[in-house]
Amino acid sequence: MIKSFDFYFDFISPYSFLAHKEVRKIEKKNSIKIRYKPILLGGLHNLHGIKAPAFIPAKAKHMVRDCKLIAEKNSVKFKFNSYFPIRSLNLMRGVLVAEEDNFKSYYIDNIFNAIWQDGLNMNDENIIHRILKNLNINPKTFLLRVTSSSIKDSLRKKTNEAFEKSIFGAPTFVSNNKIFWGQDRIEFVLNEASK
Repeated sequence: MIKSFDFYFDFISPYSFLAHKEVRKIEKKNSIKIRYKPILLGGLHNLHGIKAPAFIPAKAKHMVRDCKLIAEKNSVKFKFNSYFPIRSLNLMRGVLVAEEDNFKSYYIDNIFNAIWQDGLNMNDENIIHRILKNLNINPKTFLLRVTSSSIKDSLRKKTNEAFEKSIFGAPTFVSNNKIFWGQDRIEFVLNEASK
């Protein structure tokens, strides 16, 4: 039997998207809910003094191909977003609003798909408004809540807590207090979650 585990993610990360798709399969197969932990990846990198792979030309050059290979292997519909990098700050704060209103999974699935399957420009507020309306969410109310001090503080706190746990990237999984970094570590996470 597999126990639940933590999944640290940011919508900006294509590898988080690919991990998310595998996590959803695990949840369905094992009838469990994985604990999704929103963080701001840019903030986490800043705390660690890390430069994101997407901004290192040699790594960025191979990232698109690498993501496509993983998606094909796992039979996941994937389109590297041509508007990358996406400013994910308000989208990640939105996870916390969605959690308060009990539609977190629905929100996460749809935002991930908008970015990494549909290739939408999530830097455009009009597109974000349209997506929120399609989810039956009032965009103005939602975005007001996203910019509230309590939501801002909560995401900052969650990112700082991840830093204090020595989490340095996304996706990261934590099972039995052991950290596994990268979407390609899911097999090891499942082994640990089975103990």
